[in-house]
Amino acid sequence: MYALVFPGQGSQSAGMGRELYEAFPSCKAVFEEADDALSFHLTRLMFEGDESELTLTKNSQPAIMTASIASLRALTDELGADLNPSCCAGHSLGEYTALVASGVISFWDAVRLVRHRGEFMQEAVPEGVGAMAAVLGLGSDGVKALCEGIAPNGEIQPANYNSPGQVVISGLSEYIDKAIEHAKDFKAKRIVKLNVSAPFHSQYMKLAAERLKEEFAKISWNEAKYDIIANVSAKPVKTPEDIKDSLYRQTFSPVLWEQSVAYIADELKVTEFYELGSGEVLAGLVKRCRKGLTVKSGGTPKTLEEIRTCLH
Repeated sequence: MYALVFPGQGSQSAGMGRELYEAFPSCKAVFEEADDALSFHLTRLMFEGDESELTLTKNSQPAIMTASIASLRALTDELGADLNPSCCAGHSLGEYTALVASGVISFWDAVRLVRHRGEFMQEAVPEGVGAMAAVLGLGSDGVKALCEGIAPNGEIQPANYNSPGQVVISGLSEYIDKAIEHAKDFKAKRIVKLNVSAPFHSQYMKLAAERLKEEFAKISWNEAKYDIIANVSAKPVKTPEDIKDSLYRQTFSPVLWEQSVAYIADELKVTEFYELGSGEVLAGLVKRCRKGLTVKSGGTPKTLEEIRTCLH
């Protein structure tokens, strides 16, 4: 019993996916499709571009998805893995990649969709007005108390329940700064401001969500081949209407990653998690959420071969 999981924003790095591009024809085709779909040379940006340009939300989101789908194609088309996961899941942006893996939407539509998503999220709040920070050493109830104590009108809120003792908060910059200043008052070990330019997964993303909903109506949606564990509920969604609703709400709601891992491990009895794409961020979070699981990341020919061996 295994799950396929896909990383979100923050896992990007210069040169990601290049080994797959150079090693496998089907992976090269994925990068070329992304370039054609977006009408600009995303591949060149990923391999040769400036790191700060790659980190821009509108660029990092399609780049991370492209690297993940290239990893998936390498595993199936090049290495011969016959996939039949118990479910698919992704962290924030990664949930869109999970939809491609499960046949809900095409890669062509998805990479364009997440490009729009990045643009809409960036444009929803003027730069500098919003911020995010990681609260360390405090449980979910403690983080809720901190947000309510610092900002009783909801100016900051929990955004990502990543793992036990690591919750990201999101909202207006001035209140994030207050939370950092008063971390010890709420018994947080520390609060670290993140290098992002917008308050993702907060109420300030509702305009972005409305604009995304308009884009949803322009593409074709299918029933999922595998259950998708939705960020907003940590429960399976399968029908197009349920999936679109969960993606809409995900834009301005917390990512329940810790709860999703718990559901997959405890309810679905999954013991193996395979992260496909750039970096090892999700693998690290899964290990912190549950002990004793088999967890591997695959984003190069070598690491994907290791996953194929595990699957067979």
